[in-house]
Amino acid sequence: MSVDDQLARLLRGTEEVIEVEELRKKLLGQRPLIVKLGADPSAPDLHLGHAVVLRKLRQFQDLGHEVVFLIGDFTGRVGDPTGRDKTRPQLTEEDVRKNAATYERQVFRILDASRTRIAFNSHWLASLTFQDVIRLAASETVARMLERDDFKARFKAERPIHLHEFFYPLMQGRDSVALRADVELGGVDQKFNLMMARDLMRQEGLEPEVAMLMPLLVGLDGERKMSKSLGNHIALDDPPEAMFGKIMSIPDHLISPYMKIATSIPEAEIRRWEESMAAGANPRDAKEALGVAVTADFWGEEAAHKAADGFRRVFKEKAAPEDMPRLTVAEDEKITDLLVRTGLVPSTSEARRLVAQGAVSLEGRALKDIREIVPKGAEGVLRIGRRRFVRLAGGPEGRAAPEPDGL
Repeated sequence: MSVDDQLARLLRGTEEVIEVEELRKKLLGQRPLIVKLGADPSAPDLHLGHAVVLRKLRQFQDLGHEVVFLIGDFTGRVGDPTGRDKTRPQLTEEDVRKNAATYERQVFRILDASRTRIAFNSHWLASLTFQDVIRLAASETVARMLERDDFKARFKAERPIHLHEFFYPLMQGRDSVALRADVELGGVDQKFNLMMARDLMRQEGLEPEVAMLMPLLVGLDGERKMSKSLGNHIALDDPPEAMFGKIMSIPDHLISPYMKIATSIPEAEIRRWEESMAAGANPRDAKEALGVAVTADFWGEEAAHKAADGFRRVFKEKAAPEDMPRLTVAEDEKITDLLVRTGLVPSTSEARRLVAQGAVSLEGRALKDIREIVPKGAEGVLRIGRRRFVRLAGGPEGRAAPEPDGL
């Protein structure tokens, strides 16, 4: 593949590349590039937003380059201040270790394990002496740090900025120095951190890495960045039915952006879908194609089409799904407590909201009173909104598997 063809492939879906000509020169070189992506293990699950960047890493792998997936087990204890209006809580060593283990497993749903190097930044950051830290701090000024939008906003609003937060972009830059990275990937919200890495590499006499910035995937709410903490995410470990159903719940205006940055659907096909919807076609058809493409990437074509068939059966034919999680009511239980125990409703407050809105029914009877008691041994289909079902029945008790949101 020519360098121009490689560039065309690598630039698809990117928001900004600093600098494209630097990338061209690196691709013309005689060695595989070291392409870095760092992720702090701040939560146990990766989601489709992370997959946008992971897919770009896989493209580099397919072109013969070396990918380093860097787990920020040290920086994760500080917390990335990016996009935060207050100091991020520091993680415990146990949290970091547990979350890092799930990251190592999940990234290989996209990356080629045989061509991926997993690294931990504690290997070089934990051994820094205080003198090293002072030297690192001396490389930048407070004024430069306050150019960063989130720090600037907090300073203006007189909200605290703790000194250790200034060290985060310096530590991320130090990672690039340690790895001798040629390219670093990140979301557009990581631009300041990646530019810091370029500065530190120059100061160390190294050729600066190319910063490749990817757009942020908007979550299921259609407004905010996909995030587990916001509950608007599609987890990479979501089962096929849940993954497909969540795609079907996204607002119509996200169909095209998802196709462009979260799938490998050819650009010509995406244009046909865009033209079709602009001409008045039902967006549901494009959304189904998107759902199959995303689900197939993680579960295979057969599972994706089975999930699509199951979705149509439930929502077009108004039938309950054939395979439902089962739950035993071993004693009289408040409906709100039961909803939380299914694992499909995250909190008691959310359970109260769903019941009050009439979004919960048992065997077709709406349960609208948050004080309602579900009796011991109750049986039947418990429906939560339009897309979540649990069969109350005898037998072994277990937690219900997640179904899609979008009530």
